[in-house]
Amino acid sequence: MNKFMEKAIRLGEIAMNKNAGGPFGAVIVCKNKIVGQGYNKVIGTNDPTKHAEMVAISNASAKLKRFDLSDCVLYASGQPCPMCLAAIAWARIKKVYYANDYESTREIEFDDHDIYQFIKGSPSKINIKLIQIDKDRGANLYRKWKNKKCLINRLIELQHLTIV
Repeated sequence: MNKFMEKAIRLGEIAMNKNAGGPFGAVIVCKNKIVGQGYNKVIGTNDPTKHAEMVAISNASAKLKRFDLSDCVLYASGQPCPMCLAAIAWARIKKVYYANDYESTREIEFDDHDIYQFIKGSPSKINIKLIQIDKDRGANLYRKWKNKKCLINRLIELQHLTIV
């Protein structure tokens, strides 16, 4: 068995045995070393975002002091859910290994099917109304960000020119 997957599965067992959450564990590996790990803590914290992958990403980012984990690999006891997949994408992780697939996860009553249907715009049991309001004020915030980012990029360019 892969040593990193073995660790992810052991973390899932910890979650289950502590009644912290479902049987899910995850580790993030960079240069063949574990830089982040986590197990499901949803039940213990009453926080639906405390999935193993989310905890592992948070820990790895804190340890490495960066959000770009593109040089890292994630190992998870289960195939990541839609929320975790989004976090994995935002962290720029390019490879994920998992032990249990969606069907196996559905069999233990963790079912993401309706979330995927909702995301695709297909009929779903999920009933969330997304309503846009105050578009002009929101757009102003984004304009401010764009201007700030342009200024930051320009300062970086000037600093580079000064150093060279």
